[in-house]
Amino acid sequence: MVDPVAASRFAYRCLFVGLAAAIIFARLLPLNATPSQLPGPDLILCLALVWIQRRPDYLPAFLVVVVFFVDDILSMRPPGLWTLIVLLGTEFMRSRETTLRDIPFLIEWAISSAMIAAIAVAHWLVLSLFVVPQPGFGAIVLRILTTAIAYPAVVVATLLAFGVRKTAKGEVDALGHRL
Repeated sequence: MVDPVAASRFAYRCLFVGLAAAIIFARLLPLNATPSQLPGPDLILCLALVWIQRRPDYLPAFLVVVVFFVDDILSMRPPGLWTLIVLLGTEFMRSRETTLRDIPFLIEWAISSAMIAAIAVAHWLVLSLFVVPQPGFGAIVLRILTTAIAYPAVVVATLLAFGVRKTAKGEVDALGHRL
């Protein structure tokens, strides 16, 4: 018989991969012929940070690597660089999950925005170090701002549509396993 806890984790992992695939697919569609002045948010990064802070067991490191590596390839970024930086950022957040569990949302938003900024600036710095052509720093700042502004919407959508919420201290699942 299938363990209901394992089945639930597997279902949420599949849901994350499906959402990331839908976001990547929508980003690749040629919906507008003229370039936008405002860069769109990195919704996959927002989704990963939200899930890591709410339920880190739903998003293991290997899944972060696979999703962001595929995103690197399809977005024609240097393969693996964005993936490595995002992995380091998400693992940093995962290691502080117990301390971040009971903080108010505004502080969580500020911490997540700082992590988004750190990830984007680290990526920009590494690309600059190796003189790789890239957008200017102003475009990077706009991308950070749009991603940070989109974070609360991703939190609300994740909570209401998918039921991914923070666990309380001492909370157990139906089988008595600590969450």
